[in-house]
Amino acid sequence: MSMFNGMNITASALTAQRLRMDVVSSNMANIDSTRANLVDGEWQPYRRKSVILQPKEGSFASYLNMAANRQEMGNGVKVTKIVEDTETPFKMVYDPEHPDANGDGYVSMPNVDPLREMVDLMSATRSYEANITVFNASKAMMTKALEIGK
Repeated sequence: MSMFNGMNITASALTAQRLRMDVVSSNMANIDSTRANLVDGEWQPYRRKSVILQPKEGSFASYLNMAANRQEMGNGVKVTKIVEDTETPFKMVYDPEHPDANGDGYVSMPNVDPLREMVDLMSATRSYEANITVFNASKAMMTKALEIGK
């Protein structure tokens, strides 16, 4: 195991959490976008996006087995894809004056829930902060190890 392996793992987590925060910001910025996606020649509202993460190698179960057997493990996390939420329906809001209103006066609004986005943002922020703490602890341990040689 490299001396910098822990820092590399933490750096991958920092990058992943920063991307999660960026996606949440995009979702919040488009909370009122009724013309975001052109599908079959027709404009649709913005669809909520989320980030899918997975270990760089192996699975969570394999890492648990390695930890139980005290084997070397961990290579960090990677973003596999950013997916659109196609399960949650659009919100229908009555606004007959809106240019995108249908014949009944309803407008399809994005499927973004501000409360859910804030919870995701808080989760990503806390994870980011925890990884900063781990990175700083690794850096402090390396500095102390270098001081031993003085």
